[in-house]
Amino acid sequence: MNAPAFPHLHSQLQRLRDQINTIIVGKPTQVEDALACLLAGGHLLIEDVPGVGKTTLAHALAVSLGLRFARVQFTADLMPTDLVGVSIYDRGKEAFVFHPGPVFAQVLLADEINRAGPKTQSALLEAMEEHQVSVEGETRPLPSPFFVIATQNPNDQLGTYALPESQLDRFMMCITLGYPDRAAERQLLAGQDRREAVARLQPVMSPAELLAAQQAVGAVHAAPALLDYLQDLLAATRDGRWFVEGLSPRAGLAVLRAARARALLAQRDYVAPDDIQAILPQTIAHRLQPVPGSGRGRVEQVRALLEAVPLP
Repeated sequence: MNAPAFPHLHSQLQRLRDQINTIIVGKPTQVEDALACLLAGGHLLIEDVPGVGKTTLAHALAVSLGLRFARVQFTADLMPTDLVGVSIYDRGKEAFVFHPGPVFAQVLLADEINRAGPKTQSALLEAMEEHQVSVEGETRPLPSPFFVIATQNPNDQLGTYALPESQLDRFMMCITLGYPDRAAERQLLAGQDRREAVARLQPVMSPAELLAAQQAVGAVHAAPALLDYLQDLLAATRDGRWFVEGLSPRAGLAVLRAARARALLAQRDYVAPDDIQAILPQTIAHRLQPVPGSGRGRVEQVRALLEAVPLP
């Protein structure tokens, strides 16, 4: 392991990870993924059943980083203006005054995003991509940092609108928290209420320090041999053997940035092949459709591809 290039930053990130793990018990891998996604400047999609800690994770991240948090319950009647805001006439000022919507938070939990109609989904996804919203002909920038955690119900449930591939591509990672194991669930049952625990948290990093950490991700070295390996993986997704359509160059950039973030969390100043392998299923599976007859789901197909592509 190289000597840490950012010792103060590494200690801050370790405190952040430790604090989140006291709230989201028994899920260190998922916490690591969420932190890597945040550091990489991406957005996170969580596909899971209700009640496994998605809201708690988003709120704990916001509090631990001193960020403004908002939660929006996506429903079929949610309108784009409910999300981005609206101008209302103020008689005293004799002018329209803009009232910003919850999208102007720094950490936004978009709960059950696939229960809203396509127009509302598009309003959020445009904000995610452009970091700005256009309201009544005026462009308004979103705060920085800006991190969206969206949750999605299984698409076979009633009242859901499946996100198309082009919109799924806006999410850097897609993870599943899953049920806790027996020991973690016992800790939850015997411990204090999670909401009370989150309310007692104190920030361990400031928004400015988070922005500095996101900039440090770009300084993590990726060797030519590592880039060759990543390109081999991208090419394998496009050869028609594994998936209906392959990954775009934008997806490749997302994989590299997520791998750099994971290396930073591991207190390294270089990306290792292990970083690519560890984040690849979470970073690309939601963007891909396995070829018919493969008999595997998306994640399983990505893991099979990883086993087939040799290391550099």
